[in-house]
Amino acid sequence: MFRRIWTIFKRDLKVNAKDAISLYILIIPILFAILINVFSPGINDTTINLALLTGDNESKIEYFEKFSKVELFNTEDEIKERVEKRDAMIGIIPEKETDYLLIQGNEPQEIVDYAKLLKSFYELNINIKDSNSTLIEFNRTVPPLKKTLVNISILFISILGGMLIALNIVEEKVDHTLSAINVTPTSRVTFLLGKSIMGIILSVFGSVTLIGITGFGGINILQLLLVVLITSLLSILVGFIQGLTNTDIIGAAGSIKLLFLPLIAGVLAIEMLGDKWQKYFYWNPFYWAYKGNDLILSQIGTWRQILTYSIFVLGLCAIVYVLLAPRIRKGLE
Repeated sequence: MFRRIWTIFKRDLKVNAKDAISLYILIIPILFAILINVFSPGINDTTINLALLTGDNESKIEYFEKFSKVELFNTEDEIKERVEKRDAMIGIIPEKETDYLLIQGNEPQEIVDYAKLLKSFYELNINIKDSNSTLIEFNRTVPPLKKTLVNISILFISILGGMLIALNIVEEKVDHTLSAINVTPTSRVTFLLGKSIMGIILSVFGSVTLIGITGFGGINILQLLLVVLITSLLSILVGFIQGLTNTDIIGAAGSIKLLFLPLIAGVLAIEMLGDKWQKYFYWNPFYWAYKGNDLILSQIGTWRQILTYSIFVLGLCAIVYVLLAPRIRKGLE
């Protein structure tokens, strides 16, 4: 049995290595990770950028580094060249006994005002200890936008796993090898397991690669893998149905995209709707998967919480399986 499963998997691997669409699906997680890093801000990116001279007062440089991101340059011309670039960079250049701000003119006003305040506070020798305010920290080390994008991408990757399975089954039908299953020692269960491996590998490898590149390497990997594997069951079931009921790749891929609707619905319900509306989305497995991933990415989820959400997802997938199993069996006949 295991040898036949391995044979089916190797055949899928060879086919996917030669197919452009399959290769594109396999590298999508890496593309997602790169785009998230490029377009989502980090915690340090929310401050302002200041350009100072390397030989300037060391205490001044140390002061500004406490409240901003400082870049050092050797000459005023280098600072001017840096300020003229497209991002918001403000130069602080010494002039006799004071400093002046060098700006391009298109910086957001709040950034310019912040730089003015820092300059004034330094000249007045004002430090944090001179403030009457109390600093309360929520231990949030990851920008909410970045965490949301990574969470959505993980769920999206699980759907791509189902799409890959559908494409492989359609390819089997085109080559007329699917019908041969009934006259070979390979059982239907063995065939289904062999075909599922590529989808599972894509979901697991894609999710782990995504969190590694985006800087979430410190999370509980076992918790993430549990949620990813269980969430992938739904995509795998739908992938088999669409692969068995479609005769062309475009149709199969288009049908799998319907899963994006409950995915987006679950995300919007959690992020935008009030508590009184949440119960209307309990039917959605992506709803529970998103909640579980959110706790994992925030590094505050307990095993009890993650197991609870995983059980909800598994139960909903079981209901989907009961509904789709007859169609899967019929498609293999």
